[in-house]
Amino acid sequence: MYDPDQRARVRRSPTVRAAAGQRGMSIIELMIGIVVALLVGLAAAGSAMMFTASQRQGIGTGGTTVNVGTVLAALKNDTANAGLGFFGDNVFLCNTLNLSVDANVVSNGASFAPLRITQGAAGDRAATDRIDVVYSTQVHAGANVLLRAASDGTSAQLMSLLPASAGQAVLLAPPEPPAPATTCMVRTVTAVTPSTDETPQVLAFAAAASHNAAAFGAAVAYPERSRVALLGDLRWHRYRVIGTDLVLERPMDNRSAILARNVIGFRAQYGINDGTLLPSGAPSPTIESWQDADAAPFAVLDSAAIGRVRALRIGIVTRSPQREKPDTAGNCVASDTKPVLFGDVVEPDVVADWGCYRYRTTTTVLPLRNLVMGMK
Repeated sequence: MYDPDQRARVRRSPTVRAAAGQRGMSIIELMIGIVVALLVGLAAAGSAMMFTASQRQGIGTGGTTVNVGTVLAALKNDTANAGLGFFGDNVFLCNTLNLSVDANVVSNGASFAPLRITQGAAGDRAATDRIDVVYSTQVHAGANVLLRAASDGTSAQLMSLLPASAGQAVLLAPPEPPAPATTCMVRTVTAVTPSTDETPQVLAFAAAASHNAAAFGAAVAYPERSRVALLGDLRWHRYRVIGTDLVLERPMDNRSAILARNVIGFRAQYGINDGTLLPSGAPSPTIESWQDADAAPFAVLDSAAIGRVRALRIGIVTRSPQREKPDTAGNCVASDTKPVLFGDVVEPDVVADWGCYRYRTTTTVLPLRNLVMGMK
């Protein structure tokens, strides 16, 4: 039997009203939602890719900058020590050097300077240079003592005390300011005989020790009053570019380490005075000009030229490790000019699309403490 009141009660029921309000989405609304979600996802993915590329570029550039800072710190420490042990009585002791390590001859009477720039690529000033730095580790090396009797390089009788011990290196040098033909020699102390009231201190250089084992092309004898300087441990560091890696080499033990990558320019110049002397006879401490190592007398430093060197100027050009995308027309716009170092254009190693990379030029001036003090 039909009951109108019952039908009204059903319409007023909360369950019925809730079911009526839960009507689903139409197919059109669902498709519009999917398209909007796809557009948002594509935009987010593109932003993430751009951010990742920018972050990678920044990390690479930042890493290169940090590496260059490490290189300059190492060079600063080395150049500050350059020459310690090779100066005495206000003169440079050695134009040529005999040096060996075990059975290997490192320098067989070759021309020598404790700081040397070797010009790259047969005088090409835009190419990379090489820097050699040599120094001792003993502060006592700033002063030398004299031989009491002549020495043939197997032992040394000293006029005064030298605080040397077995295993340390010493330098034998001629008695007078060296002529071009004089040769210094590095020896390893194997035994020390203390001095007495009647006998001198004697250093022995047995053949089995590191700097005593090899034979040189010509025997060198040192007359009485020749000089002996305590070196301790001798350090020889070489900085040069191999490919695009700036490498620190140690010629005495044939070890090396990469200091920085993506280096396309590495240049060095001597800061020199004009050759005038102070009233005291010492060289002028001022820097008058910057000199490349491709012109005499600075191509090979000797006892005359080294007195004019006051500082070292170093320049490094690095290339960003990541190539940047060209513009919509296909043109590289990251760099519009090639890098310049000391007034010379440095040719990038990626010649075809060099403009798609960024370049950073860093220069610094390093004072040469021991070279300046050694000539005063």
